[in-house]
Amino acid sequence: MSRIVEPHISNVRLNDTHWVLPSLAHMNVILEALTLILPGVMVLLGLTLASGFFSGSETALFYLSRDELRLLQVGKPRERVVAQLLRDPDRLLTAVLFWNLLINLTYFAISVVLARQLASEGHATLAGVMSVASLASIIAFGEVVPKSLAVVFHRRIAVLVSWPLAIAVRLLDPILPWLGLTTRVIRRTVWPHIRPEPYLHADDLEKAVETSNLSAETIRHEQQILHRILDLSEITAEEVMRPRGTYTTHISPVSLGDLKGSILSTDYLLLRDGENSDSDADAIGGVVPLSSLWVATEDDLAQYAEPILHVPWCASLADLLQMLRNRLCDVAVVVNEYGETIGVVTYEDVIDTVLVPHPSRAKRILRREVVLEVAEGRYHVDGLTTLRYLAQRLGFEFEPTDDGLLTVAGMFHEEFERMPQVGDECAWNGYSLRVIEASERGRLRVVVDQREGNISIPED
Repeated sequence: MSRIVEPHISNVRLNDTHWVLPSLAHMNVILEALTLILPGVMVLLGLTLASGFFSGSETALFYLSRDELRLLQVGKPRERVVAQLLRDPDRLLTAVLFWNLLINLTYFAISVVLARQLASEGHATLAGVMSVASLASIIAFGEVVPKSLAVVFHRRIAVLVSWPLAIAVRLLDPILPWLGLTTRVIRRTVWPHIRPEPYLHADDLEKAVETSNLSAETIRHEQQILHRILDLSEITAEEVMRPRGTYTTHISPVSLGDLKGSILSTDYLLLRDGENSDSDADAIGGVVPLSSLWVATEDDLAQYAEPILHVPWCASLADLLQMLRNRLCDVAVVVNEYGETIGVVTYEDVIDTVLVPHPSRAKRILRREVVLEVAEGRYHVDGLTTLRYLAQRLGFEFEPTDDGLLTVAGMFHEEFERMPQVGDECAWNGYSLRVIEASERGRLRVVVDQREGNISIPED
């Protein structure tokens, strides 16, 4: 019995050895192949992390809202770097895309070299598996996962990557002009006949709104907002600004304790520019958004100041709003042709011009109604009132004239070429305006009556 069973047991052992030995041989071959490409795999891993860094950084920074950027630019140093990078988004995006493209090209070049190296050693199957795995790895861990995390934790990630990203952008600065030159040369050589699309004027858009069936789909208030958005290209900064003398400025250093008991016309602390005090006593060198301060401090508030924007008095509100958004500013200083400060415009002033049913600069400054109907067809009007707002209250469409008159007081100054006095009277669009109160500094109140025999203008 033992003689019969013994060969059977011996055969089983021989068969087990026959199957185990090839498996060990295959494992040794695979380990030798992995050892051969291990340095390259480590490089690919590093490039994947670098690609994920730039992909996530791009998503995190450009996902930040304007309100978040306003808070960051008055925050800690790392947070201010984020706001500084996004003040020039084209530069930031060019740098991120350049480094990401360079990393991805290097990644695929190394993966191809490693795959060919495995194939030349007789590991064709392993080379194919590695090619597929490297492609899936760069897509998943270089793009999808970093971008998904950046959307959820965009503010934390933006602050975390601020310094490395700033260094990467700075390293690319010397070659940015050459990249721009190369782009222009390629565009003019390969696509020389590309022409920009015809510019659509605001008047064309306004006619499109008026002739469309928008009123059947939306309420009248939305139509008025659309019209006011189109009017931004016609309204100048001088018409909306808070004139010099209607706001207060402070000299640095100034703290919250120094502001106790003082009345601020806006939520912004305007700091006087001491360097230009000789040439322009009202020059503004910085602005502190008090509503953005999240901690009470007795330190000098100048350290929380954000940059300001200087615009000429004739700049349109459409251009002004675009510049405020691009430069992450909230206050624009309006200057005349001599470079002297004549007023300020805040971001909220521009938004009120669009959203408020009857926007009025005088109402924002004086904080009261400036056109009061005292009798049927008779109104008391403050001299600071704009002619545009007065026309709206009287019920007709305001049409700007070539003389550039903006306010009721300005109309009297233009008419009499002196400071208005009680009893002065002038005519405007079928109405009679007579001064009933006047001060030495030019503040006045007038009474507006409809002229006899004038045909009333129907309401718009």
